[in-house]
Amino acid sequence: MPVIWKSFRSLYFATLLMLLGTGLLGTYLALRLAESVDGLWVGAMMAANYAGLVLGGKVGHRLIARVGHIRAYVSCAGVVTAAVLGFGLIDWLPAWLALRMLIGMSAMCQYMVIESWLNEQAEAKSRGLVFSGYMVASYLGLVLGQMVLVIHPALGVELLMMVALCFSLCLVPVALTRKLHPAPLRPAPLEPRFFIKRVPQSLTTTLAAGLTIGSFYGLAPLYAARMGLQTQQVGLFMGVCIFAGLVVQWPLGWLSDRYDRARLIRGCALLMGVAALPLAVLPRVPLELLLPMAFVVCLLQFALYPLAVAFSNDHVEAERRVSLTAMLLVTFGVGACIGPLFGGVVMKYFGANMLYVFFVLCSLVLVWRIKPDAVTNLHQVENAPLHHVPMQDSTASSPLTAALDPRVDEQVVQDVMTTSPSPEPAPEAQAQQG
Repeated sequence: MPVIWKSFRSLYFATLLMLLGTGLLGTYLALRLAESVDGLWVGAMMAANYAGLVLGGKVGHRLIARVGHIRAYVSCAGVVTAAVLGFGLIDWLPAWLALRMLIGMSAMCQYMVIESWLNEQAEAKSRGLVFSGYMVASYLGLVLGQMVLVIHPALGVELLMMVALCFSLCLVPVALTRKLHPAPLRPAPLEPRFFIKRVPQSLTTTLAAGLTIGSFYGLAPLYAARMGLQTQQVGLFMGVCIFAGLVVQWPLGWLSDRYDRARLIRGCALLMGVAALPLAVLPRVPLELLLPMAFVVCLLQFALYPLAVAFSNDHVEAERRVSLTAMLLVTFGVGACIGPLFGGVVMKYFGANMLYVFFVLCSLVLVWRIKPDAVTNLHQVENAPLHHVPMQDSTASSPLTAALDPRVDEQVVQDVMTTSPSPEPAPEAQAQQG
């Protein structure tokens, strides 16, 4: 592992700076808006970010193909820096939404550059470790972004300057790298009809994960502020919750490799609903209880997307897994756009507790829709269940994360990433996951 960190330290450091800025910006905007507007605008701000991330997957491929990886990364980092400073210059909410979407699009392009570079330089036997390092850098950056608010609670323009500073500095390790340029990229086909028939339960889980995680990132700072927490405490609350997403990955992998994944998804959804119920009904929760209770909810919440990825990979051939990852991220992004908007509306009219009521409802829908006994195993791949790989949500990933998955053959990934095959028609066979 030390060799991996040394080989990719510049890309990991760039990732850490990007996610530090991203994490700080998201919470800062939520708290700033909470001072003057209702939850609907806060939710819309996060929805705009995820809409930008989804659109950025398509725009990023074209930009990288046209100007190359380094130029694409540098130009997008410059756009993000300017957009962040724009929040301090413009005080018009529709313009803030446009800036937030622009940041999401540009950030997705940056993720694609880093992930394609990691894949190009990683050996087949070390792809899992390389991706684990990338995931740790991502989560660490998000957590550190929240800790900035603990140290500096004043919501002034200096925090925007710090975010802009992070995106400016993340240019340096990439612009000065001596590594070879990755191979040209081609967008992977989505094939939605095929995947809806083949892995419907995985897509349902992914959509629910997008609804809950998008709502969490967008509205949890607002919830914490409405619970009476000070800015430092909101930063601590968010940092603890995001840290749960990192903590859960390795025990989740151990469970996922030993137990039926559909039953694990259903069990996690049920436990998440039970854990969120006290926060949904209690009007006030002291910080000493709020932190561990929210930590447990996030442990289960952040487990859903990795389980959905693992469950779907068990039933999709290796040559389709980059396309599968693209489909999962688009599905997640759709949920992450809808979740904050819906959550913001209900929080506006019924109070901050509605955030956790929404989590309970999403968990109940998953318990209802995920049916382990309905899985046909008609298209189960050889050696399934495949080894579970720790996976972060789409806050910091693109479809190219599939290229770092050690379960995917290296030559298959290279073929998919450098060609643009025509989507095959969906088979009329019985649905794989029921």
